[in-house]
Amino acid sequence: MKSLEGKYAWTATVGEKGQIVIPKQARDVFGIKPGDTLLLLGDEQRGIAIPPKGAFTELYDIAYGKDGAAD
Repeated sequence: MKSLEGKYAWTATVGEKGQIVIPKQARDVFGIKPGDTLLLLGDEQRGIAIPPKGAFTELYDIAYGKDGAAD
């Protein structure tokens, strides 16, 4: 199967405690380091998504404005 540039697919196994290990190539591509906090978004129909690092700040700014005050 031919891969598209910038597109990836990986698998991860869920352990007994519900933990998954992010594959090394994925950590390298997305700059994920030990201690990083990742945002998980879930949709019962579409599944789970892990947006890029920094997405939480971006979403927070959209929701509450850059100064933290809701409109």
